[in-house]
Amino acid sequence: MVVVVVEDSSVSTMMAAENIDPNTPTNPILKEKHVPAIKAISSANEDGPPKEKSILSGGNNIASKKSTTVIQKSHLIQNSWAFWFDAPSSKSNQVTWGSSLRSLYTFSSIEEFWSLYNNIHPPTKWVPGADLYCFKHKIDPKWEDPTCATGGKWTMMFPKATLESNWLNTLLALVGEQFDHGDEICGAVLNFRARGDKISIWTKNAADEDAQLSIGKQWKELLGYNDTIGFIVHEDAKTLGRDAKERYTL
Repeated sequence: MVVVVVEDSSVSTMMAAENIDPNTPTNPILKEKHVPAIKAISSANEDGPPKEKSILSGGNNIASKKSTTVIQKSHLIQNSWAFWFDAPSSKSNQVTWGSSLRSLYTFSSIEEFWSLYNNIHPPTKWVPGADLYCFKHKIDPKWEDPTCATGGKWTMMFPKATLESNWLNTLLALVGEQFDHGDEICGAVLNFRARGDKISIWTKNAADEDAQLSIGKQWKELLGYNDTIGFIVHEDAKTLGRDAKERYTL
């Protein structure tokens, strides 16, 4: 197993400064997590291009020291994805919606995913009003993004006790391309709210009923979710706000 170390976690530092208890320890060492959706990224291409890391003997950067090259194989995933973050303190000062959103890191391999995920504080340490996003690279998590503009979202509510495991399983299914209509998916959002935490999956084309229903059904089966879920079109949410009606339900 390849071990990836994040020596300076800007993810944890950035979020702790605005949103999370900075005394909460992070774990910079990649851990193997055994969850139902682990198959989502465990069968990546074994022949991915190797990464080379130069290690200087003696532990310091002296040119005369003998150097050794260690080959690390990177298990690439089909699409690159990016984590985004929005803190409640930033939202309160934003001029236009979405202007406070910040892209944290983009990842393209299993190793990069785990090193990032293990340096993000667990949901129990977040405060109401914060949002964490995981979207395909080059798709901004905004209604105005051209890829998202004609889409919508499925949403599930979770208690704190199961929020982290369901968020992780959702991410593994997305980056592991486990959905039959994966090309329709833009990304996922984790919203921390006082009235109830929720996870949403954003899609591209709300008018494609078959694709939306397929994504919703597969997501429910993956998480073993028994309650009814609804799909709201982004355009309806923009114009009607909380009065927007669900286009599809499962």
